[in-house]
Amino acid sequence: MSDLERYSRQILFQAVGEEGQRKLLGSRAAIVGIGALGTVIANHLVRSGVGYIRLIDRDLVECSNLQRQILFTEEDARKQHPKVIAAQNRLREINSTVTVDAVIADLNLDNAEELLTEMDVIVDGTDNFMTRFLINDVAVKYKVPWVHGAAVSSRGMFAVIKPGVTPCYRCLFPHAPSGNGETCDTVGVLSPLTDIIGSYQAMETIKLLVGAETTPNLEQIDIWDHSNLQMDISQGRNPDCPACGQGRFDYLDRSSGHQIAYTTLCGRDTVQINPKHKRELDLRKTAENLLKSGKVSSNEFLLRFSPVEEVTIVVFKDARVLIHGTNDIVKAKQLYAKYIGA
Repeated sequence: MSDLERYSRQILFQAVGEEGQRKLLGSRAAIVGIGALGTVIANHLVRSGVGYIRLIDRDLVECSNLQRQILFTEEDARKQHPKVIAAQNRLREINSTVTVDAVIADLNLDNAEELLTEMDVIVDGTDNFMTRFLINDVAVKYKVPWVHGAAVSSRGMFAVIKPGVTPCYRCLFPHAPSGNGETCDTVGVLSPLTDIIGSYQAMETIKLLVGAETTPNLEQIDIWDHSNLQMDISQGRNPDCPACGQGRFDYLDRSSGHQIAYTTLCGRDTVQINPKHKRELDLRKTAENLLKSGKVSSNEFLLRFSPVEEVTIVVFKDARVLIHGTNDIVKAKQLYAKYIGA
């Protein structure tokens, strides 16, 4: 098969053509969050021939993911593979000519600039405002376009953010909403919705990479009520915006207090704990220490430790920890301090 033969039907589409396809082959994209939206986005970008794709995600595959996260299988859930590794394996089977870089990490101010710069586009597959504000700070600071997307229940939205051209994310959403709000954990989410929103995000990403016009709107869709809303945001830049107006990147500044150490995960009886400072663990030595206190199993990516039957502590190389079996942050802190350290 020639380099371009697999993309022949895409090349026949005049707005892409051979020139556009060669641009895609030479492009670099980062997808943050390889869940419901991220798996759809990654699937389309790999099949479309985006030459280098970095997958960034902090989590493992679980059975409840399979309803909507299209790259994963029951075997991935049974083995609790990291999502980026399971996705990387599947995507390499789909298109071995694309470089798929799997990064097991929680995107935070310690790694965001390293992981997201040097990219032609960033695509949002996340499920929380704080990570989106962080993506936005990196995107604005380094002038990298990004494609926002969100989906919950039967409703979704997406928008294209081009630093210096369109309003940035903090222009549109100056503050994270207070309270818990609706999440997939509280009101659920429909699989066709995440497929639709993720597909729109992938399409806007392809437009960016081939140099075509992208939507000027914040697009909103409800697939249950068959309704949609297009809000033109092209003139919505806020000159007083901290990020694109004043060049102040609060979510990249440790002194701002925006780095979140403890997070309950959507749809999970789980608390994530981030280390205060960037570091790397020796998993073998950590496993040896934990064997004195409970059951331990490990692979090259992580180790699992069960001090009691109802709790499992998953430890990653970057010292990030998932504590399964509670959504009580106080209890999670106690378990972390007892078995992992201060």
